[in-house]
Parts: sequence; structure tokens; C-alpha cells
Amino acid sequence: MAANADLESLPGVGPATADKLNESGYDSFQSLAVMGPGELAAAADIGESTAAEIVNAAREAADVGDFETGTQVLERREYIGKLSWLVEEVDDLLGGGVETQSITEVYGEFGSGKSQITHQLAVNVQLPKEVGGLHGCAIFIDSEDTFRPERIDDMVRGLDDDTIAATLEDREIPGGPGDEDALDELVADVLEKIHVAKAFNSNHQILLAEKAQDLAAEHEDGEWPVRVLAVDSLTAHFRAEYVGRGQLAQRQQKLNKHIHDLMRIGDIYNTAIVVTNQVSSNPDSFFGDPTQPIGGNILGHSSTFRIYLRKSKNNKRIVRLVDAPNLPDGEAVMRVEGEGLKPE
Repeated sequence: MAANADLESLPGVGPATADKLNESGYDSFQSLAVMGPGELAAAADIGESTAAEIVNAAREAADVGDFETGTQVLERREYIGKLSWLVEEVDDLLGGGVETQSITEVYGEFGSGKSQITHQLAVNVQLPKEVGGLHGCAIFIDSEDTFRPERIDDMVRGLDDDTIAATLEDREIPGGPGDEDALDELVADVLEKIHVAKAFNSNHQILLAEKAQDLAAEHEDGEWPVRVLAVDSLTAHFRAEYVGRGQLAQRQQKLNKHIHDLMRIGDIYNTAIVVTNQVSSNPDSFFGDPTQPIGGNILGHSSTFRIYLRKSKNNKRIVRLVDAPNLPDGEAVMRVEGEGLKPE
């Protein structure tokens, strides 16, 4: 697919319109092809008929939007990456790990380990493919002040010796698993490849998602493309700022746009989108677990994979796959330790 293309080759796009599109973050046929005409018209301040013409031409140029056979879809899915949790039972539950080009939602109560997962995946994504990684960098949008570089340090040092050895070799860092100088250099290198931004409110969070797309485009053809984008948490600001039923429709509309911005990054740049979500308790529930994820049907329908995380005895956590398009529901057990996520 064409990327970073000459937008002026599209009908209706002159130098001024091309500048507007670039300023709005639409710098490739691919990014334009997945837009709706109304959305593009508002973003680039152009007429809707012109926007529709641009979108249709971009779809033709990028070769998207046509029907495919099931065989073609299967061939295309071979390019989808699987990011390992490095916990065999959980990876088996998820069919090999977290998928790129998908949104994986992890929800659970406070202290259940949601942020531990986003930190661990920010480390694991940088590992060589032969040990479960995707040899890519990470973007971390932090809305609850949860990101801790010290936790990344713990998790890198907590990898098993074979994984550390393979990662050091992959990065051409001399030394072995027991070499403190080599581990220090590895930790520094891993932290350098995690791009963190703190979201101060929902509007800022939406802006950061747009900037994340720019960052993904910048790294797309480099040695370390963006392969995971974590948002911890997706709903905290929306929940705090839009209170009561009177503001529910406005909240859901903004949340819907934000989710679609994230989906676009996943689709265009082959990135795994991992979002954490808060929960509420339904007092009317007399049977079963009253815990429900925030975000309603908007988030429920947009998430490709939904994972419910709950506490168990000591440091154990139950990982329950609630919804997936191609996998059965099920549960796995893992431990959250000082060195990261570990098998039971």
C-alpha cells in the first residue's frame, strides 16, 4: 500500500489542500482511505463533496475497500503479529498472545494488575520474535500516572536467562545474563524505546492518540516500528469529566471517536492496541459477578478481545477471556511478582 504518497496526485487536492491534510496528520493514501468523508471534511476544513472525492481516490490508490476472498483474508492475516505475555497458560488462552491490528481491552478492579500488563507488554514487544516479541517499540499513553520506569527495570532483569541472552545478541550488546553492565545497558535501551505521554484530560488524551499516529508513521520504515500502543486507562478521564446521564451521549460520542483513532493506528501500522478499563459494580445484580466494565456498548463492540482480570490468593491473578472473534471463552492463572508476570 502507498504511504507518504504525493497527495497532490489525488483529484481535488492542490498544494493548499495537501498542506491542510498533512497538518491534520493525513500524509498517506492509506490514512485517507480509512476516513469517512464527513470526518475528513471537518478535519481538513474542506467541502464534503471534495472530501468524498479524495477518499474514494485514496481508496483506489491504496487498494483498500474492495471485497476479498476468504483465502486472501487468510493470507493477509499471516502478517498479523502475536505479542507474547511470556506466560504460557495466558498465551494459549489468547491463541498465541496479543494480536496486532486489534484492540485488546483489559478490565478489572483497582489493584488487579492492569498496569502490570501494560508495563510487561511494553518490555515484551521489544524482544526478538523467536522469544515471543515483535522487535518493535512501544507507545504508552498514561492517564492515571501509572507509568514507572523502575518497573520496566524490574521486568527486564526478571526475564529468564535465555530471553535475556537472545535480546542482548539481537541488540549487539556484549555480555550475558549475569553481566550487570550488560543488563544496565539493556534496561537503558528498552526504556529509550518506550515513548510515554501523560494525558491530563480527555481532550488531551484524544490529541495524544493523534500524535501517536504521527510517531507510528515516523518509525514505520525504521528498525524499531511501533508494535504496541498501550492506553492506561482508556476511560478514567471520560468517566470523571462526563458525569450523569445528561452527559452520557456526549461522552460516548467522544469515546467512540477516540477508539476509532486508536483502531486506525492498529490497522495502518500493524500495531497491537492494548487498553485498560475501569469497572463499576452493579448493585442490582443478585447472581454472578456484579463487576461491569465502563464504556458501555461503544467499547464492548470496538474491542476485539476483552479480558477480565481479577485477584486471587496472594499474588495470583485470574485472566478470563470474555470475548474474542475466533477463540473460546476461558480462564488462565498467572502471578504478578516483583520481576513481572510469571506462570502460576
